[in-house]
Amino acid sequence: MKKYLTIAFLFVAAQLVAQSFSEKIVRDFTFEKKSADNALMIANINGNISVQGYEGDKIMVEVTKTINAKTQARLEKGKTDIQLGVIDLADSLILYVSGECGNFTKQTSRNGHHNRRYWGYSWNNGCQDCHQEYSYKMDFTVKIPNGVNLTVSTVNDGDVQVENVNGVVIANNVNGSIRMKNLVRGTEASTINGDVDIEYAKNPPQDCRFYTLNGDINAWFQKGLAADLSFESFNGSFYTNIDKLESMPVTVEKKESNKGMKYKVNDNRFKVGAGGALLDFETFNGNVYLKEKTN
Repeated sequence: MKKYLTIAFLFVAAQLVAQSFSEKIVRDFTFEKKSADNALMIANINGNISVQGYEGDKIMVEVTKTINAKTQARLEKGKTDIQLGVIDLADSLILYVSGECGNFTKQTSRNGHHNRRYWGYSWNNGCQDCHQEYSYKMDFTVKIPNGVNLTVSTVNDGDVQVENVNGVVIANNVNGSIRMKNLVRGTEASTINGDVDIEYAKNPPQDCRFYTLNGDINAWFQKGLAADLSFESFNGSFYTNIDKLESMPVTVEKKESNKGMKYKVNDNRFKVGAGGALLDFETFNGNVYLKEKTN
């Protein structure tokens, strides 16, 4: 009996090995049209994104693709379907997951507005009614010239990490964290079910926005911060080591929507130092920790 069990175990183990596949995709890119407006977008669905700025002029991309399936036939289908997609716009570059239940193309919504998160691009069916026969991950590790503007987004089973980028950074995640370090310019970071951790090498001169639904926001700035602050939370508190915060008058924001004019009253606004760029913090279930570095 033990002999039969051993043979059966080995057979199952062999089947499991055959149902998993992993490979590394390595690509290098350069901008055909170089300028201060050069930008990179990474649109991921399942997996991590790690981006690091450096002094070179190439975008160096390494993607680890992992496919899992219950049969060899389904595994082979996943290997064929899921690919690294590239859209080269001369001065901008888009990296995305090709084969994710639809084509990643330029889209316009019914009200004529583009999807800002993806520069107006999206999967043409919104990944709805997707019944894949396999599971997959695409883990991006990318090095970029440190002056490039960056937009990154992932959805499932992944975190976002950005470091040493001098351009504007926009980062979005769902079911994961966002960690960014040594930034110097305007930033947007938004996640659901994760923390947002941001550290600035220089205090940003542009407006910044930070949001998390279920998590904390930890933001470190250089000493001598001069900015306007806005804080909003359903079930969270604001903490800071900055001694003096000056309350600002209540403001009313007016925005036009397809349902008419929308008004928003902002009463949690403060000024640090002489004031300056707006730092907008919002959580639903989580705290905000804003700190000036002491050394």
